[in-house]
Amino acid sequence: MAILKLMRLGALLMGAGLLVAGCTTSGGMPGQALGFAAAPLPAGVDPKYRRTTVKDPTGQKPGTIVIDTSERFLYLVQPGGKALRYGVGVGREGFAWKGSASIGRKAEWPGWTPPPAMRKRQPGLPAHMPGGINNPLGARALYLHKGGRDSLYRIHGTNEPHTIGRAMSSGCIRMVNEDVIDLYSRVGPGTRVVVK
Repeated sequence: MAILKLMRLGALLMGAGLLVAGCTTSGGMPGQALGFAAAPLPAGVDPKYRRTTVKDPTGQKPGTIVIDTSERFLYLVQPGGKALRYGVGVGREGFAWKGSASIGRKAEWPGWTPPPAMRKRQPGLPAHMPGGINNPLGARALYLHKGGRDSLYRIHGTNEPHTIGRAMSSGCIRMVNEDVIDLYSRVGPGTRVVVK
């Protein structure tokens, strides 16, 4: 167990180091100097889910986040017909959702309060878990709101990177911590999110 915690911490620190290295470039966005293909993936994540720049397949305006749950990709639409593509984990059968929302708030190392329905399904869950490396929301969380109210859905990091590319969550969108840190740095409250 201690070795697993040290491995997770090492991966997180490596990702933080890459983020800082990306911020030391002159001009451009964080991570640009690294090239998206250079970002390491945690063990167990299929390489096709590596963060990369692609031709925009969404048709949405720049700054929009589009999540393709069937393909397990999140796109952040960029100017010039491009998009940043990230691999994600999505909601399992019965918990998937689609529609539009907006980022209502952002948090670094967020605490987690499982909703009552989740605690009823999984009685062993804590009433609240403080933020940190063992927290299921990972390094960052983007809270999705609809109609000005918290939808209870999140785009967040994960301490279980092997779930990227799979349908295993209770409806939230999971990203490896390095990727959610990158996305968090690029978007703010009010960003439109489209889930299809």
